[in-house]
Amino acid sequence: VMLRIRAKLRQAADQMKRRPELCCGAILLTCALILPLTRTCSRVKSVVASPRAPLRFFPAEAPLADLFLGQLEEVDRLLEEADVSLVFYYAPWCAHCITARQHIQQVALRLAQQVQFVAVNCWWHQGRCRKQKIFFQYPVIHLFYRRVGPIEYRGPVRSEYLESFIQRVCAPLTYLPSVRALHTFLTQHQQAVVGYFRFSSSPQPAGYITFLLSALHALRRDQQGEVRFAVVTNQAVAEGVSLREDESVYLHRRLNSSLVFPRTQRNFTVQAICDWVFEHRESVIHWIQPTGAKSYSLEAELQKGPALLTFLPHNPLTANQLLTQVSAVALQYHCGSEEDLFLRCCQSLSFSSDASVCELCVSRCWALALYLQRVRLSSCRSIQSSYGAFGRWSVCCRSVPRPPLDSITGLQCRSNKTLRFYLLDTQLHWPLAQRLGASADQSRDLPFITIINLRDETHYVLNHTDALEDFIQNFSASYSPLHRHLVGHKQQQQTQSLIQEVTSDSFLHTVMDSQRDVLLLYYSVWCGFCSVLNHVFLQLARLFQGNSALMVARVNVGRNDLPWEFMVDHLPSVLFFPRHRKQMSVKFPENTPMTVPNLLRFVLQHSDHAPWEESGRGAEPQSLLEAELQALQRQVFSLHRAREHLSQQLSVLWRENRRLTLHTHTLETQNAELQEQSGRLETLYREKTRQLSDTVHKLQELADASEELLEENSLLKVLGAMQHDSRTHYNQ
Repeated sequence: VMLRIRAKLRQAADQMKRRPELCCGAILLTCALILPLTRTCSRVKSVVASPRAPLRFFPAEAPLADLFLGQLEEVDRLLEEADVSLVFYYAPWCAHCITARQHIQQVALRLAQQVQFVAVNCWWHQGRCRKQKIFFQYPVIHLFYRRVGPIEYRGPVRSEYLESFIQRVCAPLTYLPSVRALHTFLTQHQQAVVGYFRFSSSPQPAGYITFLLSALHALRRDQQGEVRFAVVTNQAVAEGVSLREDESVYLHRRLNSSLVFPRTQRNFTVQAICDWVFEHRESVIHWIQPTGAKSYSLEAELQKGPALLTFLPHNPLTANQLLTQVSAVALQYHCGSEEDLFLRCCQSLSFSSDASVCELCVSRCWALALYLQRVRLSSCRSIQSSYGAFGRWSVCCRSVPRPPLDSITGLQCRSNKTLRFYLLDTQLHWPLAQRLGASADQSRDLPFITIINLRDETHYVLNHTDALEDFIQNFSASYSPLHRHLVGHKQQQQTQSLIQEVTSDSFLHTVMDSQRDVLLLYYSVWCGFCSVLNHVFLQLARLFQGNSALMVARVNVGRNDLPWEFMVDHLPSVLFFPRHRKQMSVKFPENTPMTVPNLLRFVLQHSDHAPWEESGRGAEPQSLLEAELQALQRQVFSLHRAREHLSQQLSVLWRENRRLTLHTHTLETQNAELQEQSGRLETLYREKTRQLSDTVHKLQELADASEELLEENSLLKVLGAMQHDSRTHYNQ
């Protein structure tokens, strides 16, 4: 067959060589057949239903424009109608957008007269927003200040935070008309930037516009508004911060000397001013907002050194007395009081044992103008002031009291444990506070303060009865009297079980009980090998059940902190704590498999008594193997009895099932007979009904005939009477 096929192929090839037009025709015919077949097979019917048209995301009575069809062109038109606008890009299915909807609506009701609110559905596939905007998460909030923007808001989507940010966008600059207002502004804000501009030459100088845009640009990098911008137009007020030249920018700093923007070294542009401010700014306390449970922002801050975390209820729209107190303590820790801060601006000329000092202060220091005139003049024995080539200077000679060594004033410079101060909102991060040691019944209106030292893996919690200054002072001491706080899981109720569950609170009085041995398993829920050992420890606990001298326990180290001396380096780990010798705890060998015989041998080897002495289960075995064999025999016997009991229950169930099956069959037979009898009765009923109908019809006919006969009889009687009357009359 193969030879014949090859011969035919050779003949076809010879014919194509002699007649090449046949080859071209075959190729064209093949293409003509393949092309329709391909087009026919590629036609796949669309079985996906068309999406429903979107609906309004916000109520119709809400004071905002809801562009639920994604009309991005309407956004440009609405932005031109208002000075400040907020654009809320959302997806209708997003849970974060649904949660933020209520907060956006609340802010819109309060600021509808000042801000234009626009909501855009950026998920509708036919909308222009979906085609032009690319967002990786929702919601997205953009603010525009007179077509300047967008300024993206990345803070918490809560009404008070959002309203505070909008107010900063509406008023990016604070006008300072007097020296008193300047002093109040510098003392209230940790990071302040003051610009001096003369408006005599033009209504809005070019430098002022640049400074205004710098304040708006800084909001993109400073969501909390820690850096505040202000403007001064009076030269006398500007001299309070040593500003004399027009279009000058002053950066106020508390820990180091303040700075003036170097016009000769940098261009006076928006980006240059913002970069200069954020490069040289300083803060004694920082706001942090971890974005989620697995956020790395908090870890990045803790890696810098010991941190004092303060959880307090915070509303950006109102003054917070707790925040003011914590900020004052942080400022005192870094640089001392306001008087000590003044000393940083001045240079001491002499210092003797009688605590006398003479200070030379130059007018470049803002404290000279704002503080010396109010407080320091009364404490100076002699004052000399003069003007020099570099400005005004003053010399004050006075007595300086030495601060006590146990004071918190300037403790940062006297301690190797430099603390960083951080603030967190209790309403946003209460689960984190609970993980760090806040009790569940603690009121959220009270602050929760803790110190975390990530390098030492320790943290301390401030009691409500202690002072914050003492807490910081004790932490900074060389030998800190503070006790490490152990975070543990609280058990709701203690249940009787073979294996005792140990927590941070019950660890010491359970494991360190000197009257009994304790075999402790260290595990965690994420450890797969720990889950495999559960049945092994259950079998081991059954062997020692009823033995009051030995306890099998376990501790979840993933949720319970333990003292350092009781920690292990890997999971799972088993430690044996013998009674009367708790300091001689023994660890189960890592290279030995964790089986019931090995664990039993490990316990018997390091225990000072035999486990069967108090178990009451029989005479003393002669060897460990015999004890293990007896235990296994008891288990096998128990399994046999359980199997027999189960077999008896299954036989009873089988007989009951058989009886129910027969009863069901009988009921089905009776049901069939009843249905058949019901059919016969129904047929008989229909027949009787038909006969009754015929009888009624016949009776009706008879009744009609009777009525006709009665009528005829009556008529005949009438005719007979008339005939009789006529005959009588005729005879007469």
